[in-house]
Amino acid sequence: AGGTQRLTRAIGKSKAMFMVLTGERISALEALEMGLVAKVYPAENLVEEAIQMGHVIASKGQMSVLMAKEAINAADELSLQEGLRFERRLFHSLFATDDQKEGMTAFLEKRDPNFTHK
Repeated sequence: AGGTQRLTRAIGKSKAMFMVLTGERISALEALEMGLVAKVYPAENLVEEAIQMGHVIASKGQMSVLMAKEAINAADELSLQEGLRFERRLFHSLFATDDQKEGMTAFLEKRDPNFTHK
């Protein structure tokens, strides 16, 4: 539910109207050009690339990843002012985590962080 609303916000009214009313399929490259997908890979590399992306995301601080996802997902439903306030609250709350301290220390020591997800 909500696909027409989200699609319209993502690609604009005319493209959303065309896609929804005609049911015409679009290619992966068209989806990329419209901003509906972030990356496109050849089918034979898809699983390998998805796993690699998962490893990259998993190497980050878990709390910061979760909060970043929350802020991005909320952006569709909040005004810019509300979204900025929400993001700032999430950002400030990260300073209470051990991972924030580890990330800053690792940066200053020019080494990879060792996140504990706390």
